[in-house]
Amino acid sequence: MWDAVPSPAELGRALEATGYLPDEGIAIAAFLALRMARPLFCEGEPGTGKTALAAALAQALEVPLIRLQCHEGIDAGQALYDWDFPRQLLHLRALEAGTEGPLDANAAEASLYTRRFLLARPLLRALEDAPCVLLVDEIDRADDEFEAFLLEALADYTVSIPELGEVRASTPPLVVLTSNRTREVHDALKRRCLYHWLDHPDLPREVAILRRRLPEVSQRLAEQVAHAVRGLRAMQLLKPPGVAESLDWAAALIALGRDELDADSAAITLGAVLKYREDADRVRNAVADLLAS
Repeated sequence: MWDAVPSPAELGRALEATGYLPDEGIAIAAFLALRMARPLFCEGEPGTGKTALAAALAQALEVPLIRLQCHEGIDAGQALYDWDFPRQLLHLRALEAGTEGPLDANAAEASLYTRRFLLARPLLRALEDAPCVLLVDEIDRADDEFEAFLLEALADYTVSIPELGEVRASTPPLVVLTSNRTREVHDALKRRCLYHWLDHPDLPREVAILRRRLPEVSQRLAEQVAHAVRGLRAMQLLKPPGVAESLDWAAALIALGRDELDADSAAITLGAVLKYREDADRVRNAVADLLAS
């Protein structure tokens, strides 16, 4: 299935067609993940396009995107499967109502634990629906136990359900794991993956992204926004803006009918690019210098 992509350059063009503009490193890393059937571990600052890469790969490859959003306390049941207890209870009551005399306990139990009552969570869905792209988003927010479980599941793309047996992916999903590096992910998981660090795009590429994603933005405004955002990233803010914030800022200016980024338009639209009061106050006092730099 994945052999249909002949080269990194071809994959890069397919990603560009979706609106995602990869550099050469991203295209090569994603191509190798496809050819080697290895998960791709994408690490970088928030807003550098890690999650968007997985979505673009699914669109470019014309397969479903299945997302597993990690959070503190996530466990195997939330990632793999669970049993639909309310439906099982209704089924059991229906059996009792439709049976004269006592129920056959073994037969009743066997009828409860069938695929009909299984709730497939993202990881199981990815194995059953492959080929697909499985996005394991923000793995750095999960704990060590979940990392160990995920490592085991990705070893051979197989899981065992005691009541039903083994589920194996007919085609290994393309797995993209992302991390904002709020903590270090264990070496064992990283060794299982191909690794790629995503940095903020350089100025020409960010301008190109703005122009591609917002066709109505002028070349001049795209350059001004991209230049100003680069200046913001250099200010060591609590939350430096990513590409998503660049797009929001340009869209906000367009919505207000502004065709250039000056001190006045920047001041009234800072809420589109900065999400902390301390950052906004600091930048508001330095808008003129930011735009002049």
